[in-house]
Amino acid sequence: MQPPGSGPLRVLIADDHVDAVETLAMLVSLEGHAVEVARNGEEALELVARFHPDVSILDIGMPGLDGHAVAHRIRQTPQGAHMLIVALTGRSEAEDKLRARASGFDEHFTKPVDPARLLQRIAAWHHGRASS
Repeated sequence: MQPPGSGPLRVLIADDHVDAVETLAMLVSLEGHAVEVARNGEEALELVARFHPDVSILDIGMPGLDGHAVAHRIRQTPQGAHMLIVALTGRSEAEDKLRARASGFDEHFTKPVDPARLLQRIAAWHHGRASS
């Protein structure tokens, strides 16, 4: 087992928009990380249990079990306390950011997401784990 902050991360990306999830998955995997994708909230929770991601990137507006519910459930798991959970949403109002934080998200990115900014945030979190 590698110490935190070294080596590739396991990243879960959940979004019901196929093009968005595939593009983001490709970009994250090009950074050397292992990526799994989910098309809905239920699938995301199944992958959390099986894949044990370090980072979960969740679309808030997924049908059925939305990103808020998924983030909340992840935080209730033992691994959820140490996971970076990122919200992707089309909404950027202050109340949306507050609700995301209350649901368990660490970060809030408005679509369309700037991939470089998202990857920088993941890298900073990863580096921070190494120095803690």
